[in-house]
Amino acid sequence: MVLSSLHLVHFRCFESLRLGLGPGISLFHGNNAQGKTSILEAACVLMRLQSPRTANLGDCVRFSEKAFALGGKLEGPDLSELRLQFRESGRRLLVDGETQRAGSGYLSHSALVVWMANDDLSLVRGGAEGRRRFLDFMASQLYPGYREALKAYEKALRTRNHLLKRDSSPKWTQIDAYSRLLHDYGQVLSSSRRVLVEQLQPRAAAAQAAVGGNGESLRLTYVSASGPGDDLLSLLESRRDEELRRRLTAAGPHRDDLGIALNGMPAAKFASEGQQRTTALALKLGQTKLFLETRREAPVMLIDDVFGELDPDRRNALMANWPAESQKLITTTHLGWLDERFDDATRFHVAGATVE
Repeated sequence: MVLSSLHLVHFRCFESLRLGLGPGISLFHGNNAQGKTSILEAACVLMRLQSPRTANLGDCVRFSEKAFALGGKLEGPDLSELRLQFRESGRRLLVDGETQRAGSGYLSHSALVVWMANDDLSLVRGGAEGRRRFLDFMASQLYPGYREALKAYEKALRTRNHLLKRDSSPKWTQIDAYSRLLHDYGQVLSSSRRVLVEQLQPRAAAAQAAVGGNGESLRLTYVSASGPGDDLLSLLESRRDEELRRRLTAAGPHRDDLGIALNGMPAAKFASEGQQRTTALALKLGQTKLFLETRREAPVMLIDDVFGELDPDRRNALMANWPAESQKLITTTHLGWLDERFDDATRFHVAGATVE
């Protein structure tokens, strides 16, 4: 799939922007804080209904405005025109001019997306929340029903935590009703994440070896917080004293993690910064290979300010291992690293929320 056009209205720093995009490489260059990343973010929001930069799409509304709108055309086996209109009170989704009642219907007409960014280093040495978001972003694109289960789980979790905090003596009968919902939806999340990590593991390990080039061994493990057999209901019942003390749900997929080990040691503690950066690249390349091999579709790659931070060896290895057939939108603050492989790239200069 190729995103052949992109239209932004009141999105981040842009009042309005229309772009035509080609199937190969598009380079967006310019100084920091000019709007380059916002263009890639808009493409991601349009195609996947979520931002890689914020959990709240309201943050994407241009200052002093109350809503934003995005549109674009996707070319592949079929041609689809996507439109998203967002305001805090709700959103409207359209495919080829027809309103979609649910996000799943809209997304069924969209493309797979891989987001790569300079801050992906936090996947390795940051907190578990970022790694869960990484897993959720992949799983929502691969597994039918995952996105709906995740939203239902998060809604039940918010209500359960509210009930735990609301009364001086929690009403466990009410709370247990939401424990059952967490258990049911949580099993969908846990089982999907477990399969996802098993599928990602060999592909990310191969990418680590290719990019690192020095025999590094990468191992990924799914770290479940739902108890033996993912029996979250029993685990929550056994931890009532802790929940009474903390007034928070003490277990469940919202506390899962992705274990990352390099040469048998936790990468966050024992890997060098260069090794950690390679591992972050390997995770995203593994995601790309997983999409391509399981869905038989090359994802759109959104690459934000990555190349300027890589040494030539890692840069060459990254380019050698990404799918040639993927459309790639790339931002950079300078062009000094370009070589003849980018001769056919379309270049856009971004300055002050204008694009030339």
